[in-house]
Amino acid sequence: MSISSIPAASTVVDSILFRDAFGTATMRALFSDHALIQRYIDVEVALAKAEARVGVIPADAALVIARESSIDRIDFEHMRHETDIVGYPILPLVHQLVAMCGDAGRYVHWGATTQDIMDTAVALQVRDALDVVAGDISELRKILADLALKHRDTAMAGRTHLQQALPVTFGYKVAIWLAMFDRHQQRLNELRPRVALVEFAGAAGTLASLGDKGFEVQRALAEELRLGVPATTWHVARDGFAEAINLLALITGSLGKIALDIMIMASTEFGEVYEPFVKGRGASSTMPQKRNPISSELMLAASKAVRQHAGLMVDAMVQDFERATGPWHAEWIAIPESFILTAGALHQAKFALGGLIVDTERMKLNLGISKGLIVAEAVMMGMAPLIGRQQAHDIVYDACRTVNEKGGSLAEALAAMPEVTAHFDRATIDRLTDPENYLGLAPQMVDQAIRLSGEIKA
Repeated sequence: MSISSIPAASTVVDSILFRDAFGTATMRALFSDHALIQRYIDVEVALAKAEARVGVIPADAALVIARESSIDRIDFEHMRHETDIVGYPILPLVHQLVAMCGDAGRYVHWGATTQDIMDTAVALQVRDALDVVAGDISELRKILADLALKHRDTAMAGRTHLQQALPVTFGYKVAIWLAMFDRHQQRLNELRPRVALVEFAGAAGTLASLGDKGFEVQRALAEELRLGVPATTWHVARDGFAEAINLLALITGSLGKIALDIMIMASTEFGEVYEPFVKGRGASSTMPQKRNPISSELMLAASKAVRQHAGLMVDAMVQDFERATGPWHAEWIAIPESFILTAGALHQAKFALGGLIVDTERMKLNLGISKGLIVAEAVMMGMAPLIGRQQAHDIVYDACRTVNEKGGSLAEALAAMPEVTAHFDRATIDRLTDPENYLGLAPQMVDQAIRLSGEIKA
């Protein structure tokens, strides 16, 4: 194969090497050139039908436009060439649609402006893409709920500032992940009405070219496309799309948090969880023992990239007067890539978490490496009712110093202190220093999270 015949993709979202690591075929298809041009045609056809419904153009012209406007008849190379000259794809498309439709072609694009067609097409893409994201999140929530329930009572070390703090359960940790995605599901449900809106307003957004029929056409067009009707023109009011991409940044940010937890817990020194085993996955070219957390690494990378696009979308909200000179174009970069990267990250999350290997014995071992010091608080609070809180604090503090300086366990240090044995026998000391007896309400929080998750509409 000659180098000129090799596909020329140059970004990870379309790369023959990386596209399935950073995206999914479903989301790529929604944002492909072919799909986008089809959406442009869909909007032009729907506009003709809407205008015919309210008497703006002849009904037979709308029928011809609907019948003859076919993406199969588009000369893509000519359209690309004209787009490069014009700077926008709609006029080159309209030229071809007009030619396809004969006499009826005079009514193609009637009263519309380029941005009307492009914004509405992207609104359709975003609407459908949000449905895909919502479906992925719904699947991920089920995986997380099952994992949290399975490990409701699996004790492990809770860590703050990367230091062992107090015992928790692995199910509790997963329930926190679940609750994040429950909130994202709710955010998606709330977002749709604000972003799935028709854009049809004409050159300066006033619908002047349609006289007193403007609102009727706008409503009819929205009905044809199953989109909402905005309160005002949104040519330069880009908060809807910006909100959508910033929501993707929140979603991938949560995935990045989960990924970081998994990567650290999968490190050799922790050894508490592992991504699903697939022969060769995560292998090193020089170190045969390696089993790298590939899905988590991809999730983390995606979170960083989408975060950058979220900032770009907020920056692109700052637009001049009634039609922007540049910021709008930034959306063409940020929207497709953000959705594809988010879909890829969700795909990796479903794979990693759906088959996550949890080493409960290693969690128990790690929980014991402090030799009871992780539950020093529990011992202090257990002793306080009999000897007073401050005295209990001082005794446990001294016992902890003994363990740190001379070795042994907290139970052994306490059992050697007369001021302790005067009130507590060895069985009580062992019970107080057992980390699995100081889980707080972690298991009950799992139950609560799963119950509340079940009440959220997907």
